[in-house]
Amino acid sequence: MWRYALLLMLPLAAAAQPATFQAHVLAEDLRGGYQVAVADVNGDGKADLIALAQYMDQLFWFENPGWERHVLATGLTDMINCEVVEPGREIIIASGFSSQASKSVGIVSVLRAGTDVRQPWTATEIDRLPTSHRLRLARIDRGRPVAVNAPLTNARAEAPDYREPTPLVYYRPGDWRRVVISEEVVGVEHGILITDWNGDGLDDILTASFAGIHVYSPAKGKWKRAQIGAGDPTAWPKSGSSDLALGRLGKTRFLAAIEPWHGNQVAVYRQVGGKWARQVIDDSFSNGHALAAADLNGDGRDEIIAGYRTRGNTYIYTAGGSGEQWTRTTLDEGMASASCAAADLNGDGRVDIACIDGTRLKWYENRGWK
Repeated sequence: MWRYALLLMLPLAAAAQPATFQAHVLAEDLRGGYQVAVADVNGDGKADLIALAQYMDQLFWFENPGWERHVLATGLTDMINCEVVEPGREIIIASGFSSQASKSVGIVSVLRAGTDVRQPWTATEIDRLPTSHRLRLARIDRGRPVAVNAPLTNARAEAPDYREPTPLVYYRPGDWRRVVISEEVVGVEHGILITDWNGDGLDDILTASFAGIHVYSPAKGKWKRAQIGAGDPTAWPKSGSSDLALGRLGKTRFLAAIEPWHGNQVAVYRQVGGKWARQVIDDSFSNGHALAAADLNGDGRDEIIAGYRTRGNTYIYTAGGSGEQWTRTTLDEGMASASCAAADLNGDGRVDIACIDGTRLKWYENRGWK
């Protein structure tokens, strides 16, 4: 049901016009499409697309600029997330995933390219951590990149409460040994966001879980944890947050979130009076999952891209004023996106969007604005 200020549709005298998009279908056979990642796979300096599908044993990438499809890896089942560690050389990937911890092997592997980057890469297992779920690079080890692994739950956790401490770990490229960051979060930890939150030159890790949104900051070999927001206030296990994206309205930053876990709400957090105030801008989702933020029309203000998976649609939200009102427009009706990413894919200076759903991978070419 529609509520909140996004109904107001208030015109802004100095606001830029919204961007327009042309959809290009790159694949329609991705069974269980789950993640689309923008990354330079072959090390040529161009942004390629990786398409990860849970119900296939092949990982694909699409080469920029012609979007030719290549097999990146074979023989991996129940894949859930990947991240390029070094373009043209190494990718880390989590497979053997199940949301039921007792059935989740949680295999973490490093894929390495051979002499021909367009031929399937070789997988080397480095760890087994049940429900390994989110993999992201973070510059926390004296500014050097490490690969963060955020499992969904503890290995002993059981539905629906999952009341066990959930690990957060990382691996240093090269030795690939597991290093524990924290086991403070209890319950499902679904989304993570890597950013230099406190401006100290090192990345921090933001997590979205049943306990809300927290930030982990490295400090002299230790980790400090602080809560940003509690997320959905409904009683456990319907509480908290699920996915995160960071945006800016000019010089002011905001957080976008899907809430609660696989939830129905798109929420925005803005700093008001020294605290992060939560505002639900849409509560019409069913199984919300895709989330990104980017400046789509070149006005210095980021839009939110969000989608849901149950007979879903994918939308763009545009802020009015300082973020009190948000206007929703449809990017793609019937695109039940599990993941979306935003980047300039064709080098024209405009930010494009890529989304994946249960079968399709689409590139939405930004055609500009007036």
